[in-house]
Amino acid sequence: MGRGRAKAKQTKVARQLKYSTPNTDFDSLQRELSGGSGEQSFTDTWSDEDSRSDEWRHA
Repeated sequence: MGRGRAKAKQTKVARQLKYSTPNTDFDSLQRELSGGSGEQSFTDTWSDEDSRSDEWRHA
């Protein structure tokens, strides 16, 4: 008992996600994926962390 309201809300949210058309900024997405925003990329971050963890192991 009492699940009707929760199920109705889940159905409403699922329907909104299924049928909505979100506004996507493809230019921003392209910059983010190409790494052209000037920010450090994930590979740079991982390589920095790897070198730090190697130092910790050898100390």
